[in-house]
Amino acid sequence: MAKHLETGKRGEELALQLLQSKGFKILETNWRYKRLEVDIIAMDGPVLVFVEVKTRSYDYFGKPEEFVNSKKERLLAQAAAAYMHQIQHEWSIRFDVVSVLLHSDEKIEIRHLPDAFFPGLGDAL
Repeated sequence: MAKHLETGKRGEELALQLLQSKGFKILETNWRYKRLEVDIIAMDGPVLVFVEVKTRSYDYFGKPEEFVNSKKERLLAQAAAAYMHQIQHEWSIRFDVVSVLLHSDEKIEIRHLPDAFFPGLGDAL
C-alpha cells in the first residue's frame, strides 16, 4: 500500500477511536455515494455527524484541517444529503473535522473540531 494511503488509514483508525471514546455511535466508515465519500458517519446523541478526517505526516504547508476547502465542503454536503435521503433523516446534523498529525509513532497530535463548517453558508453571504 502506498505511504499516503497508509497514513490516511492510520488517521481514520485514530479518529474512530477518539470519537468512540467521546461516546459517538459509529454508523458508517468510508461511506460512498457515486463518486463521493464520507470518512465517518456517526451519531453524537441525537445529532447525525458527518466527519472528514485529514491526516498528515508533517505540517510544513499547514495544519491538516486547513486542507478542507470549500469544494470539499460542497462534496461532503452532497454526500450528506444523499445519506439523509437514504435513511430518511430529518433532524439535526453537523459537519466535524478530525485533524491527525503523525509526527512519528510516538508523537501524534489529534484534534476533533465539532461544527467545523456549515456548507452553503458562505454562498448565502
